[in-house]
Amino acid sequence: MKTFWKDGKPSASFVVGAVALLFLIIGYQSALFIRKASVARIVANHDHPDTVYVYDDSDNSEQSDRGSLKGTPLSPPRGRRGGEERSRETVPSAKTYKKGRSNELRYRQAADEIRRANTPRRYEKFRFDPNTAGIDDLMRLGFSQKQAQSIDNYRKKGGRFRRKADFAKSFVVADSVFRRLEEYIDIPKIDINKADSAVFETLPGIGKYFASKMVSYREELGGYSYPEQLMDIRHFDKEKFDGLKDLITVGSSVHYPLWTLTEEELARHPYIGKAAAHGIILFRNNSPVSDWTVENLVRNGILENEKGEKLARCRISPPRN
Repeated sequence: MKTFWKDGKPSASFVVGAVALLFLIIGYQSALFIRKASVARIVANHDHPDTVYVYDDSDNSEQSDRGSLKGTPLSPPRGRRGGEERSRETVPSAKTYKKGRSNELRYRQAADEIRRANTPRRYEKFRFDPNTAGIDDLMRLGFSQKQAQSIDNYRKKGGRFRRKADFAKSFVVADSVFRRLEEYIDIPKIDINKADSAVFETLPGIGKYFASKMVSYREELGGYSYPEQLMDIRHFDKEKFDGLKDLITVGSSVHYPLWTLTEEELARHPYIGKAAAHGIILFRNNSPVSDWTVENLVRNGILENEKGEKLARCRISPPRN
């Protein structure tokens, strides 16, 4: 059996082992200190960057392939701390950036991960759209980095929060968090006068067929005047409309120029048709401008009652004297 003491003194192997252990402890503590200092530096630089390096990757020349750095750092004015003048950071040599911009991008991504994991979380309250809020904004609202990334991954896969209740159903949104944020959730409604077919497809119960019809019918109308006009589309029943009416709006200012269009243009409107278009032209030519109303078109038998009621609800440009 080995003995660590000989003649009342530690043996050589014991001394070597003790010294090695001492260096190991010092090295470990140094590594912890350096890591802590690096993390603190990354977190501090997010809000108070000392130097901004400007990269020029406008060409793919040999120089850019070597990762050469063009330009000079933008540093804050020199100041004094305790009588010592702050030294200006210098630009690293091109050898430091052998892979150029790709290395810089990876560094920034890694730095962001470290900063998010080590920055104290401060819960804030502000209006946000859960479909567009970035990871940093979600973390400011109180979500952990892992939770924020889960929400972002859901959106990247095509997921969408149509209503506040959809956001509450997310497995990373605790009931207490939702109650705290509910009044700040701001999911914009879809303007049916601006949306394209791809946006319409995000609505519940709307596939490619109805999305296409919603766009083409808007063109026939010259623009939607009220949401219920969607039910004019064939097979677009009240059940389908009730499933999305709280998600849409008619925000654009669209006015149908009933009193200035030609007979051919009037005939293309779903509520008018060829016969009524001809009657409207005759009515305009033989009546004073003060009588130009949809009600008078119905009263004179030019428009049927049902179509006249629908046209009366439309936004119509007033007649010009």
